[in-house]
Amino acid sequence: MHHLAQLNIALPREPLDSPLLSGFVAALDPINALADASPGFVWRLQGEDGDATQIRGFGDARLIINLTVWESVESLADFVFRSAHTAVMRQRRQWFDPMPEAFTVLWWVPAGHIPTIEEAEERLDLLRKEGPTAEAFTLRQPYAPPQSSDDARRSANQPASSAEHSSSSTPATTSGR
Repeated sequence: MHHLAQLNIALPREPLDSPLLSGFVAALDPINALADASPGFVWRLQGEDGDATQIRGFGDARLIINLTVWESVESLADFVFRSAHTAVMRQRRQWFDPMPEAFTVLWWVPAGHIPTIEEAEERLDLLRKEGPTAEAFTLRQPYAPPQSSDDARRSANQPASSAEHSSSSTPATTSGR
């Protein structure tokens, strides 16, 4: 079984303790709590203060990193687009500079695997270089999880639904978009 890793990075317009970022900082705890309680949520990167704003990566100390794991593309999409997170996302342009390249990437990890920042950097770099692939993709162009050996044995022993026939190189569909 696989889970979905998600990374997004952002470049704040000003330091986190500035008045401009006060709305973003005020939303961190409630939105993180909402994510933690959302169906399909598995894990998120966090420091001692409960969020990841002090964790650095990507060779730029100004970047904010959000790294999470979800049970499925659908559970992540529900949180991102159909929860209070959406209202916060609408304000991102006032808090963050536009990114010239892709700043969000998804990829499948074995259930129980906790992705590292280095792994996330590699996946984002892959997406930037090759576009969406089964190894690095986006919510707009998701891919199905790799088929495990258990899935392969099951499908060899019984008829499979059309969803089970999709391969990791085939974009998955998500409902409601």
